[in-house]
Amino acid sequence: MKKKYSDIIDPIHDFIRVYDHELEIIDNPIFQRLRRIRQLSGAHLTYPAAQHTRFEHSLGVMHIASQAGNALQEKGILKSDDIEILRLAGLLHDIGHGPFSHLFEEIIQQKKMSHEDFGKNLILKSIIGDILSKNGYDKKLITKVAFGDSKYQYLNEIVSGALSADMMDYLLRDGYFTGAEHAKIDHKRLTQSLDVYKKKLALEKSALYSFESMMHSRYQMFKAVYFHKTVRAAEVMLLEALRLSDDEFGFTSFKINEFVKLTDEYVLSMVLSSKSSKLRQARRFVDDYQNRKLLKCVYERILNSKTLLEKIKTNEIRLSISKKSKVNENEIFVDSSVTPSIPLAPSKKESKQIILISNENGRSRAQKLNISEIPVVSAISGFMNILRVYTPQKSRKKVEIAAKSILSDLK
Repeated sequence: MKKKYSDIIDPIHDFIRVYDHELEIIDNPIFQRLRRIRQLSGAHLTYPAAQHTRFEHSLGVMHIASQAGNALQEKGILKSDDIEILRLAGLLHDIGHGPFSHLFEEIIQQKKMSHEDFGKNLILKSIIGDILSKNGYDKKLITKVAFGDSKYQYLNEIVSGALSADMMDYLLRDGYFTGAEHAKIDHKRLTQSLDVYKKKLALEKSALYSFESMMHSRYQMFKAVYFHKTVRAAEVMLLEALRLSDDEFGFTSFKINEFVKLTDEYVLSMVLSSKSSKLRQARRFVDDYQNRKLLKCVYERILNSKTLLEKIKTNEIRLSISKKSKVNENEIFVDSSVTPSIPLAPSKKESKQIILISNENGRSRAQKLNISEIPVVSAISGFMNILRVYTPQKSRKKVEIAAKSILSDLK
């Protein structure tokens, strides 16, 4: 009898079991493209081992979503068909990511687009959807679960949200490959403790401390890795290169068959090979990025505001610093990095509550707990918003003096 699955060795989960119909998707060039998109874009220039990609992360999300599904099946909540939907939704949740992962998101957001939009189109309108349909799966339902749009809220929340397989895998994986010690989470305890209450994902009360620990780990990873000033220096350079070259290459207007060609190295090579005089600065950024000649952070401040400084505001700051320092505005970069301290729900709104399930005298009892009331989590609730000013080494002192003078009174 032919074996209908393969086991993939993974440093995070030991073995990830993949079934034949899933392997057919994984082996398709559209999915294989994720091997060439780094999970943490430019972080490898600060954390050299952070070379991992969206490919293995997607396998990991499928694996954890499957574990969560199995736990809920044992409790009589899910059926085996639901688990298969969860696995495929987890596998495909990042299929629409562009080059440099979330950096590309910052570019396409200006056109009111997101990687979810590309992902939906890839599942519904490409060979990926054909493979799903051929194997008897509802590609529309899988798309909705993958991007948080299905009527089954608990399935949406297993893929993305405050108790999601997505977050559990990226924290574990990013912590492992950066070497950061902040991302130790007990994902097995969390998945085994999941429950459902009124069609919403819930957690056994006894696992609350594991949830607290995960929220704290996520916060620390943003401070130590995702928003690290040197990591962000590399990303600011990539962002500028992408913005400067967008008009020539149309990164934000590619059709699906063109979009699937876009990978990290492909975009870098496109910019470097351009002979356009308009892209001289973009080529310089890419060349400096590849040789780790990074911008220098001359000013850093954590803001209390929960909203990202609007582009017009950062441009005003940039011009003011340029005028005061006598440094060309094209050599000054004002970066505002912001994220909610608590992850967003599938609806893209901030997660406000967690539902805790406890058993008292053989009866199950549900309690809605505001996340702000959890002691460890309340201390970090709100938004993390960091304002930084970057410039090349040669202008470092002038820009630093001007930035401190201008931004000292900023609220």
